[in-house]
Amino acid sequence: MLLLRVCPAMTLHLPYSVARSKLPVTTNPHRFSNLTVRSSNFPLDLDPNESRKLVVAVKEKLEKEHYSLPVGKNGRDDEDMILWFLKDRKFSVNEAVKKLTKAIKWRKDFNVAELTEEAVKDVAQTGKAYVHDFLDIYGRPVLMVVASKHFPEAQDPKDDERLCVFLVEKALSKLPTGKEQMVAIVDLRGFGTENADLKYLTFLFDVFYYYYPKRLGEVLFVDAPFVFKPIWQIAKPLLKSYASLVRFCSAEEVRKEYFTDKNLPPNFRD
Repeated sequence: MLLLRVCPAMTLHLPYSVARSKLPVTTNPHRFSNLTVRSSNFPLDLDPNESRKLVVAVKEKLEKEHYSLPVGKNGRDDEDMILWFLKDRKFSVNEAVKKLTKAIKWRKDFNVAELTEEAVKDVAQTGKAYVHDFLDIYGRPVLMVVASKHFPEAQDPKDDERLCVFLVEKALSKLPTGKEQMVAIVDLRGFGTENADLKYLTFLFDVFYYYYPKRLGEVLFVDAPFVFKPIWQIAKPLLKSYASLVRFCSAEEVRKEYFTDKNLPPNFRD
């Protein structure tokens, strides 16, 4: 029997036959236009004047009730950030203030502004995750995760979390004008029980839900082995609506449907 630890208090027992078998790839021949409708669940934009009034209302409420919060980019007076969270909260001022307050406090406590290439270089050198140099064919920044290089027992989880946030910030900095979302590609080829880390997976999705809402447009799980199935069955309910962004696909589908020969990520080149 193999022991699969997916969180501190939970162990799954898997027979060797299951661990060695492969999870059949479930192809989903949806077109990207369908995904856009599914994942872009913002309400229609309000009239600019109405939007402006709501932004000012949130800004004033944050200043009055949370004056100690930082100001400037990604602070309580960042009108672009305020508008984004208003859209996420369906233009509810109170809900936007609540979620913004949580996000701004987290950014300060996590020291997001101090994350640099140098600060995460040691864990980045493992090659477990990176931002691809090129956009996909839909003009989205690409966050690559190579699951077989992630060893939770050997690496400090705090370092992994800092790398995650640094790469999300880096990907967002590559957004072209008019684009609002990135794509995450999780390469599961070679994945084994020693790479399983449910805690980190839920951290990743929590980061997107609470602090970078609606910035993740699609998640590709590539060539998932059968041993990944029980992990996904546990994780899926925890991810709630974000689970609908996941597509299981093959490496060949990634090559053909998301990139050209010239801009393939390194680990998908023949």
